[in-house]
Amino acid sequence: MNAGIITIGDELLIGQVVDTNSAWIATRLNSLGFAVERILSVSDTEQAICESVNEAIDRYDLTIVTGGLGPTSDDVTKDSLRRIFGGEMITDAQSLELIEIFCSKRGIAVTETNRKQADVPSSCTVLPNYFGTAPGMLFKKGIHMLVSLPGVPFEMKALFENEVTPLLKQLPVEGVIIHKVIHTFGIAESNLSDVLNEFEKSISPSIKLAYLPDPSGIRLRLSAYGNDRKLLSQQVDEAIEKLRATIPQYIFGYGETSLPEVVGKMLLSCNATVSVAESCTGGKISHLIVEIPGASSYFNGGVVAYSNQVKENLLGVKHQTLIKYGAVSREAVEEMAVGSLNLLSTDYSIAVSGIAGPDGGTPDKPAGLVWIAAASVNSLEVEKYIFSNDRSINIQRASYSALNMLRKLLLKEHPELKNIFEKV
Repeated sequence: MNAGIITIGDELLIGQVVDTNSAWIATRLNSLGFAVERILSVSDTEQAICESVNEAIDRYDLTIVTGGLGPTSDDVTKDSLRRIFGGEMITDAQSLELIEIFCSKRGIAVTETNRKQADVPSSCTVLPNYFGTAPGMLFKKGIHMLVSLPGVPFEMKALFENEVTPLLKQLPVEGVIIHKVIHTFGIAESNLSDVLNEFEKSISPSIKLAYLPDPSGIRLRLSAYGNDRKLLSQQVDEAIEKLRATIPQYIFGYGETSLPEVVGKMLLSCNATVSVAESCTGGKISHLIVEIPGASSYFNGGVVAYSNQVKENLLGVKHQTLIKYGAVSREAVEEMAVGSLNLLSTDYSIAVSGIAGPDGGTPDKPAGLVWIAAASVNSLEVEKYIFSNDRSINIQRASYSALNMLRKLLLKEHPELKNIFEKV
């Protein structure tokens, strides 16, 4: 069965709010066997809503609509859907009761504006919202099903999981869609495509390979479409095994995992600690590390040594090193890494120094030049990188490159850790 997603709101069209609802809904629909053919954002006008919904009714088996269910004058989704599906506006008793409970718990008086949110077209089946004030609505026209949900992400997700998913599971969905994601780092997209040219020719025609580049690496998505789940799963698993054999040095994880998460698991597994010495990344690496729950078990701390004075006084970088080679150099970043190990008493450290840009570069040291070191008590690895002229992207790429260097050093010293991320 095919599906469309419509998100409603001028705030989406002017870039004031990023539409994360569509990506989340599309993922859920795919897992339920629906092929999402289009994602569309439209303005808060009856004309735009009616045109997009009427087109969706003609094209898809299912449409999911989010947004425009609030009580204010610019929320016209309910009236628009009533025009399409018929009926009159009525007050849903259960929704009104839930609104009163919601307001009471928060010490808010129930106003006429609040009560208005319980008004729904009589042509819909109400989907109760236990997490907010706008109920969801289910409409049917012929074989088409349309679900209207609030635009607030946490309300939408709760309604989808609790009310919509059980309904969709009852539908006679014939097709099977399987997505598997493989995370890689350390190779450019064009080079990766060249390396995987023969691999792409060897996989089943039922499987499509997509390249999804990002500063955190390149995700490879294998998507399989068909009717036999067992056969498709087998074909995808075989394709992943071929990938492992073709690019083992670049794969660091699968599914929803991230590079900071993988590095954290590796450190936990070998009961090791890490510290960070950052210059041009300004604390980004430390931030990525501590975003992972449980990071306190392996992350001792970090030093943002932006000035030469801090590099010298805290990390022990020699004054002569900075004079002779400069702060952005192999020699300086080596001493930063060793200094971090000693200062914070860790088993491993990573250090970064570079020119984030767009200014500050010279012919010898252009903007985007970054030196990164990963160190342990027994090893010291150093790499030179030249990224772009975009400051934000350079900071991200340098941060993830540093984490990847630590990952490779951990694998070098603890080869058994490769088994951590072999399960898909």
